Amino acid sequence: MYWIEVKHEGLHKYRLIKGNDKFVVKQKAYLQERQWNEMWEKKKEAEQKKLNRENSAIEKAQKKSLAELQTIEALSQLDMIDKTLLYTLDVDDKIDWDALKDNSKFKAPQPISPQLPTYPPEPEKINFEPKFGILDKIISSSKQKKIDTANKLFEDAINNWIKTTEGKKEQYNKELANYEKLLENWKEKKKSFELEKKDKNDAIEKKKEQYLAGESQAITEYCDMVLSNSVYPEYFPQEFEIEYNPINQTLIVEYNLPDISDMPTLKEVKYVAAKDDYKESFITEASLRKMYDKLLYDITLRTLHELFEADEVKAIESIVFNGWVNSVNKATGKNEDICILSVQTNKEEFMEINLRMVDSKTCFKNLKGIGSSKLFSLTPIAPILKINREDSRFVDSYSVTENVDDQTNLAAMDWQDFEHLIRELFEKEFNNSGGEVRITRASRDGGVDAIAFDPDPIRGGKIVIQAKRYTNVVGVSAVRDLYGTVMNEGATKGILVSTADFGPDAYNFSKDKPLTLLNGSNLLHLLHKHGHRAKIDLKEAKLLMKDK
Repeated sequence: MYWIEVKHEGLHKYRLIKGNDKFVVKQKAYLQERQWNEMWEKKKEAEQKKLNRENSAIEKAQKKSLAELQTIEALSQLDMIDKTLLYTLDVDDKIDWDALKDNSKFKAPQPISPQLPTYPPEPEKINFEPKFGILDKIISSSKQKKIDTANKLFEDAINNWIKTTEGKKEQYNKELANYEKLLENWKEKKKSFELEKKDKNDAIEKKKEQYLAGESQAITEYCDMVLSNSVYPEYFPQEFEIEYNPINQTLIVEYNLPDISDMPTLKEVKYVAAKDDYKESFITEASLRKMYDKLLYDITLRTLHELFEADEVKAIESIVFNGWVNSVNKATGKNEDICILSVQTNKEEFMEINLRMVDSKTCFKNLKGIGSSKLFSLTPIAPILKINREDSRFVDSYSVTENVDDQTNLAAMDWQDFEHLIRELFEKEFNNSGGEVRITRASRDGGVDAIAFDPDPIRGGKIVIQAKRYTNVVGVSAVRDLYGTVMNEGATKGILVSTADFGPDAYNFSKDKPLTLLNGSNLLHLLHKHGHRAKIDLKEAKLLMKDK
């Protein structure tokens, strides 16, 4: 299992993309980043327009035009919300596998070969022959002097020619050697680029083959891509969790819906020339609630439509859609995740519906969907069917902390008690967010000791916890085992708790991975945080174990 965290600071968005193939995961992450970047550019453009609107230097005529433009944009936002369901009906929701492939070209220019130098012609002796006059014929010394001078000039010319020629040759050889080095480096980079591109495309092709072959994991990932490709406004959470049951061909979708506080309410902007100011008008509270309820029904039907329409291999017989909202509880002031609607429908029944003509609420009710008559009230309901978080490895737990005091040596504790102690501590740690911690069957082999389910939509998910009652430094092998378990379990994070410390290789391996290492000191601090005291004496534990 591979994973990539995708973040966008501007939009405050986060998504953990997982899959069995790193290249498919990379490509999905790239498409997600591109979509968010496009949203961010649109948002910045809108904010810039609003800033421009507030600029007092703009002439009144411009301000009036700007107000009209803001009105058009506001109405466009409201219209987009109103047409949430209709939008998807004009889109082919099937995954275009070729579009996922990397069709880019290697952009680095090939190094240019140096040009052969042009050498000056070799000086010829004839061009340096002295010219004699009448006196030179009479006075032999004068003649000899001219001969010597001519010879010296010729010798100097030859030396200069040799020096220039050799210099050009040496410079050319340097440039040629540098070119050959650059060319070799360029060829290696191009080869690496082409190989990586081929690996990516082969991985996507393999994933396509797995999907067409009806493999369960590939179907889940395919459905994830379908919903990720669905275009919504940037303020929508667009976070979801999917589980596929190949036995009854049922897909369960846990979908995070937008909160009513996220909805656009501006409907008109007017420029009041007399006051040189703008007046904004908003939709009524009743209209907002009506729009919000319709939107949630539209998203539900749209999601069902997209998944059924994209089902090329006829792997999905029915879908359960559970709509969740993360909102502030007015009574407690705390954020809560609430399931407010749930519906199950089979493909044959749903695909007979003419979605262009339906009233989404009536359609939802006709499908026997469950939800309050007023969704904006955020009334919790029990989902028809939830993603199964049960595990046959889970066993009944028992309390240990009540028997722990400052004389209890955790490093010498019974190993089963130690695992249950860790389970208790993390249960208290996750308690505030509504998390759940379950302990697995005793294995004594370093396998999964506990699994936590954190409901937080951003940082949460399935967390593997392993407890190591060690008296020696924990090496990298235990951390590698944990990482492998995290991947096999499809978890979002792994936590390794030990009574001893971790070696430097263990810390190095855990860097840039979804792993947390808690040593003995961290464990004692966690105990103290939740009102308990104990000690860790490794020497004493070694002696006790030796006696046993």
